[in-house]
Amino acid sequence: MSTESATKKQKVLPNEERGKLFVSLLDLTSLNEDDTEENIVDLCKKAVKAKSDIGTFPAAVCIYPKFIEVAKTTLKSLGAESVKVATVTNFPHGNPDVSQAVSETEEAVKAGADEVDVVFPYKSLMQGDESIGLEIVKQCKAACLKSPGNCILKVIIESGELKDPELITKASKICLDGGADFIKTSTGKVSVNATEDAAKLMLQTINESSEEIKKNVGFKAAGGIRDFESADSFVKIAEDVLGKDWVSPDKFRFGASSLLKNVIAYVQTGKEVSIDKTVY
Repeated sequence: MSTESATKKQKVLPNEERGKLFVSLLDLTSLNEDDTEENIVDLCKKAVKAKSDIGTFPAAVCIYPKFIEVAKTTLKSLGAESVKVATVTNFPHGNPDVSQAVSETEEAVKAGADEVDVVFPYKSLMQGDESIGLEIVKQCKAACLKSPGNCILKVIIESGELKDPELITKASKICLDGGADFIKTSTGKVSVNATEDAAKLMLQTINESSEEIKKNVGFKAAGGIRDFESADSFVKIAEDVLGKDWVSPDKFRFGASSLLKNVIAYVQTGKEVSIDKTVY
């Protein structure tokens, strides 16, 4: 092998390894109001195709509750049962109605969701009420624990709406106190979604908690993460705060719809596809 060829190979390999990591951390998402069963079947097929394209499945597909059954059935038929089915509740508004949030979560669990992303009542926190958020997290966690498959609870704090670092940290702590398995930045439905500053605050909150929380609670960045470089930036923050060994699908996730194709394109060609900034 020539020196030039060896150099090229050395340049490609880190991107391959990094790209494979990013895909393994991905909740491949479709949360569009006009989604159909056909859209969700296609989403599942994209998740499965990633295995041949880059060597790994995404961690999960994330869809509206009414599509849980079709996602589970499709993934099973394609031999990809290891891909989790995630859904959303109290979404995207984050209303302070505890019974409604819990009821939606219970229904999602009954429908077979492996993971539930519930929206924290961030507006209530902004108005000074910490108790409603804690109650929603506690009761939704209890609903998840009734699942035979130990359904995971991710709590979306909508960091882009909270804005204030103190509020972002406070919301994160409330979620941790309530038993959340993950704290998540955003719904992807507001003007400001995942930011590096919010990610660092949330990850630092996990790091400054008990050893049990650091061992068992994860972080999800969602909304606006569309390319290899952006994904790399968020992963590096987590690696800096909690260590490289902490970053795995059990502890770190991306919520995105266009990241998959861009990471695969970048690894395969060194170039990304045109990015549609209107999508999640």
